[in-house]
Amino acid sequence: MSAHWVLHVDLDQFIAAVEVARRPELRGRPVVVGGTGDPTARGVVSTASYEARAHGVHSGMPLRLAARRCPEAVFLPVDAPVYREASERFTDTLRRFPAVVEVLGWDEAFLGADTDDPEALAARIRAAVHVGTGLWCSVGIGDNRLRAKLATGFAKPTAPDGPPPGHSFRLTRENWVSVMAGRPTDALWGIGARTARKLADAGIGTVAELAAADLEELAARFGPVTGPWYRALAHGAGDTEVSDAPHRARSHSRETTFQHDLVDRAEIARNVTVLAGRVARDVEDEGRPAVRVTVKVRFAPFHTHTHGLALEAPTSDPAEITRAALEVLERFDRDRPVRLLGVRAELGEP
Repeated sequence: MSAHWVLHVDLDQFIAAVEVARRPELRGRPVVVGGTGDPTARGVVSTASYEARAHGVHSGMPLRLAARRCPEAVFLPVDAPVYREASERFTDTLRRFPAVVEVLGWDEAFLGADTDDPEALAARIRAAVHVGTGLWCSVGIGDNRLRAKLATGFAKPTAPDGPPPGHSFRLTRENWVSVMAGRPTDALWGIGARTARKLADAGIGTVAELAAADLEELAARFGPVTGPWYRALAHGAGDTEVSDAPHRARSHSRETTFQHDLVDRAEIARNVTVLAGRVARDVEDEGRPAVRVTVKVRFAPFHTHTHGLALEAPTSDPAEITRAALEVLERFDRDRPVRLLGVRAELGEP
């Protein structure tokens, strides 16, 4: 009887790879995609090629900083329709395999498959994706979702001149300790840099130390659910189910980066009103009401803060969503110039 495996398939440097595929002359050069493609303008990096990453450029970085770190980079504007089309070809290719496919985003998916040779399946997937899209992907193989997701990181290319053959990695209960024990806690899927710092403050710096941490102490410091969950992650615990049910968005958000800082309170409020209106249309199209509204403000030079408000009742009413966003805006200290505004609506049940 075949064993059940979870495979995590992730396109390598997706957006940059799409741009290089249609501009072959850029192969081997540092490529940065973000905003309008103008590194002197406001905007952030959407993705960077491996050559650009070698200079310290990464997603979410301001384009101007990316240009300082890698002045020889080729900067390109975001072209969402092209990326969406490539993503559709990617997922269409995955669905041809005898597996349950759960799409996570434009460039990644889980597959649940019964097979005696998951590495052979991974190799077939990689070859088919390359033929169908012209792009390379990495495949993580695990006995649950957490381990498969983490395994993909070990399968990624180690050099920018192209992926080596057999581009997959297996991470299971058998090799979990040897692979993960000495790694920092933020190597775990679900633990970010901020949580890792809090864990470090508690004397927990590695996955092994977190796995051995006292449950009661973790619960006292991080909460009765979250604390024990962190330790479960350190043991490699995770779900094995992969679902092909249609993705349901948890929220809808819109944001704008301004080319010139905003200082006028009325102008800031007008922009929040516009963003809230766009979010309200997204909520209406989704067919599920908003239950919470959050506003994000990035002050110059690059300090980001968020505040949120739970709505009195679930709603799709644009006026109510806008009212809530403007109420949240009043919670911010607005004596500093604003370079970015964002509004997000978290969704409830229909």
